[in-house]
Amino acid sequence: MSLFPKKGVVKRSADDFAAAEDAGRLANQAPAAIDEAADADWYHEHGNNADRAAYVLCRLRRARAGERQSPAAGDEAVRAALSQADAAAVIWVASRAISFMDENAFPEAVEPWLELER
Repeated sequence: MSLFPKKGVVKRSADDFAAAEDAGRLANQAPAAIDEAADADWYHEHGNNADRAAYVLCRLRRARAGERQSPAAGDEAVRAALSQADAAAVIWVASRAISFMDENAFPEAVEPWLELER
């Protein structure tokens, strides 16, 4: 085994291996984190279980996307984690995400591109 890559072969960065390790660890943690999020109160308790689940899913998305050099791979990792969690908890986390998006002006940001009936 050579320490030097052959001509034309791109050596993977050490960051790629860290991303893969993080992605695997986060993929294992995500379903339980989602399950623990059900019924979390995000209006009165910062850093609650719904926030933790969203944090783990975001970190999983970044890690898998970095590992595979594709944002779509990150999205797929999130969908896989969501599919392993309890449906009621997934709905709770989705509700938290919509709440956050609404409070941060997502509707106003995308409205110019949508054809909406008034």
